[in-house]
Amino acid sequence: MQIRYICSDEERRTDAVLSAVAEGAEDLGLRLCGTVQPVDRPDAGHCDIVLALLPDFQRRSISLELPPGTVGCRLDAGALEQVVAEVQSRLEGAQALLVNKFGKQEAAGRALVPVIGEACARGLPVLVGVAPQWREAFLGFAGDAALPLPDDAGLALDWLRQSCLARI
Repeated sequence: MQIRYICSDEERRTDAVLSAVAEGAEDLGLRLCGTVQPVDRPDAGHCDIVLALLPDFQRRSISLELPPGTVGCRLDAGALEQVVAEVQSRLEGAQALLVNKFGKQEAAGRALVPVIGEACARGLPVLVGVAPQWREAFLGFAGDAALPLPDDAGLALDWLRQSCLARI
């Protein structure tokens, strides 16, 4: 099982790295499955959560629309579960899994946790973005199998490419 994670304290850095890795993997012809959080939306609010599904970068909103001035974020659990089902269905034929974030839902054993487990069981390389506040929960989930990567898209893409080629 090959599972690597990127955890940056810099706001949106992990999202930018994983988006660049996904685009680079596509350019290399690697077949990815999973999610990235696009960083090309400078006008998006902090709680406007949109995921791009791999390999085709189809976008899905997973946040509830709340009235202006609302404090706090509202994850649309139903929309997230639809994304999970779609990612699960795309796992067949993928060379690797990329997950934008291990966060609160994953720490509770929900969201993309079953997909991560299945990808690992299939021997697929897995690359996960981890929010700093959920790092301990992620390491508790992944155990010794998870190793950190620097928040550098080139290095992460090199690891992913080598891991995919090693499976051929």
